Amino acid sequence: MRMFDPPHPGETLREDVLPALGLTVRAAALALGVDRTTLSKVLNGRAGISPMMALRIEQWLGVERGGSAERWLSQQLAYDLWQARDEAKRGKVLRKIRAAG
Repeated sequence: MRMFDPPHPGETLREDVLPALGLTVRAAALALGVDRTTLSKVLNGRAGISPMMALRIEQWLGVERGGSAERWLSQQLAYDLWQARDEAKRGKVLRKIRAAG
């Protein structure tokens, strides 16, 4: 069963993680070792969670507190795939592709 329009993982960071830790974007960026603008792009869904960002989050939060790199990359993949399917459906992009065999 596929999730309907999953949230961008940056939204989870922005809405759940930062408030729970009582951190500003600037403080979180400093903790992650990235520029504030870099983190802001992720938090606002203008950039995805890259493998390196996922590793930074894992190091920062720790696996036991929901920071596993695989978890964050899985959320990003679910978001990206849903967006691609929605775009393909609306644009009928995949119609010309025939099944193999």
